[in-house]
Amino acid sequence: MKNKISQSFRNHFGTDPIVAFAPGRINLIGEHTDYQEGLVFPAAVAQGIWVAIQKSDKSSSRLYAEDFEEEFVFEINSFSPQKGHWANYTMGMVSQLQQAGYNLSNFDLVFGGNIPASGLSSSAALSVAVGMALTELFKLTITKRSIVLYAQKSEHLFAGVNCGIMDPYASAFGVKDRALLLDCRTNTHFEVEVDLGDHSLILINSKVKHQLADSAYNKRREACEASVQLLRESYPDAKTLRDIPVKDLEKVKAILPADLYPKAKHVITEIDRVNLASHALHASDLIVFGNLLKESHQSLSTDFEVSCAELDFLAEHSWKLPGVIGSRMMGGGFGGCTINLVSNSELQNFEKAMYSAYKENFEIEADFIPVALSQGARILE
Repeated sequence: MKNKISQSFRNHFGTDPIVAFAPGRINLIGEHTDYQEGLVFPAAVAQGIWVAIQKSDKSSSRLYAEDFEEEFVFEINSFSPQKGHWANYTMGMVSQLQQAGYNLSNFDLVFGGNIPASGLSSSAALSVAVGMALTELFKLTITKRSIVLYAQKSEHLFAGVNCGIMDPYASAFGVKDRALLLDCRTNTHFEVEVDLGDHSLILINSKVKHQLADSAYNKRREACEASVQLLRESYPDAKTLRDIPVKDLEKVKAILPADLYPKAKHVITEIDRVNLASHALHASDLIVFGNLLKESHQSLSTDFEVSCAELDFLAEHSWKLPGVIGSRMMGGGFGGCTINLVSNSELQNFEKAMYSAYKENFEIEADFIPVALSQGARILE
């Protein structure tokens, strides 16, 4: 991919570029906890976005999206978001750097990637890769942490997505064969070595994305915030659901109305599961880790209600198959991927069985995506 993107840049703009790479990410466990300042457990993967960049003496900046075969031109000192356009991720990062006081001049840029499915955070990877590329091109003194924060703010303001910190953070800070136990209150992380032995992680792309996703996401956030308000009478120091101990669930159930309690329960128990999962992987206890994946899915489906028939089928059917230690839906919900921990000796049988069963039940041909925990964003030599 690096050679392909570099050659595309030379073909379009006639010079040799600097190339930056930022990976996509998976989240091992910890869904819908980030906006309650909880814990998440992501890792960078090998698939990602490559950005080729070089300074330009033209009167505007020129962008080319290799995957869409589209060009876009904007004035470096006069631009605004374009609704639903891929160029927003570059312009958003430029805007963030300019607002931070960095002086940029016009540039040419080509990007492309091999992130195969929704749910692996291609938008965050693109934003982080652009941030890395601009930092290197203009010799700016910017930390990776700042690039992460700029990427998040860029998505808020230019893409209109109120995303959390996890996606750009994992893309920037990922480490080969390790997951990041990320604290979304302090934006700090602890690396946990992930030794899966004779097992592998594989994603199944459901190939569905239900329209409920955005409105349901907002409603879940509102439910969590409403729960915190009601709980503060008993927990005056609680800023978010992260501050409610899991041992107090019965007390929480007595305080909250029936429509709010299951949502709060998911967040409180999911944060606890992230802690337990990090300890399990640190101890190489895959059975405990696999059971936590199952519990996470059940909570997301039954309590938080962000699953769908396709994801429930993919997760629950896989639990019956030989060699499957655990699986769950991954991401915001209502479509996307499941993440599965499967013994290497059963991988081929697992794919065949899941492909056939899913096609028979939903008339959809699922994609299978092997993932390896990989290095985070960097400039490529």
